[in-house]
Amino acid sequence: MTQSLANYATEKFQSPEQLWFWFLYSKSVRNDFSYRRHSQTRRPCEILDVETLITKLYLCGKLTDDDLSVMKKFGDKKRAPHQHIWCENYAVTIWAHAMNVLGVAAQERGWID
Repeated sequence: MTQSLANYATEKFQSPEQLWFWFLYSKSVRNDFSYRRHSQTRRPCEILDVETLITKLYLCGKLTDDDLSVMKKFGDKKRAPHQHIWCENYAVTIWAHAMNVLGVAAQERGWID
């Protein structure tokens, strides 16, 4: 017998980075629902909600191609770019902008504390 998802606590994200990494991870295991059954917390949004938000931010010009490229590249690496790695200096600035845009939009939706 499984509990309904309504009985699980909803846990907001602590940062836009946490939201972004959760989104990429969730997309990668979307077809494996066993993780969901064992989790004691539920997020305040679904994968499709985040995907829709990213698309809207891109289409209205708040996120650029460079933003999305850096978000994807470092999302795949499961880390943010680091300012002390010479070849990542430029990506640090783009990442900060992208996470700021994502953070503001996610806070407006109540997804981030």
